[in-house]
Amino acid sequence: MKISDLKDNDGARKSRMRVGRGEGSGKGKTAGRGMKGQKSRSGVAIKGFEGGQMPLHMRIPKRGFNNPFGKDYAELNLGMLQKAIDAKKVKAGTLDEDGLREAGIIRGGKHGVSLLAKGELKSKIEITVARASKGAVEAVEKAGGSVTQTVGPKVFKKEKRGA
Repeated sequence: MKISDLKDNDGARKSRMRVGRGEGSGKGKTAGRGMKGQKSRSGVAIKGFEGGQMPLHMRIPKRGFNNPFGKDYAELNLGMLQKAIDAKKVKAGTLDEDGLREAGIIRGGKHGVSLLAKGELKSKIEITVARASKGAVEAVEKAGGSVTQTVGPKVFKKEKRGA
């Protein structure tokens, strides 16, 4: 068999219908567009237009709020971390975000990892995360470990008025 012998199966390729080429073609005169009106003309793009009626995307109620300054953290519970240590996905000891991602324990979170206190931790670990809840820090320290946060907790300063 040679490349020159290859050909498509019958019906594999179908040529496009040429419209507006005479009545005998089956798609002549109006070219399948019907009679008159905006849609029969060229250059029409009517996305979401409902003939003057209020379009659906404007009728339905809008809800919620999208915070432009909100941070996206991957959440990691202590119980999940202990389960991963028990399953030998990660070694108890020194852990960081990259190691957790490689082990497949966390996904997403473009601003880092947030350690939360749900579950129980028995292993002694030293973990570096973007942020951690107070309960999570206490639980890790109770197990004999330590938590290093790369994003510090928010500190609110009181401003003096009048001066």
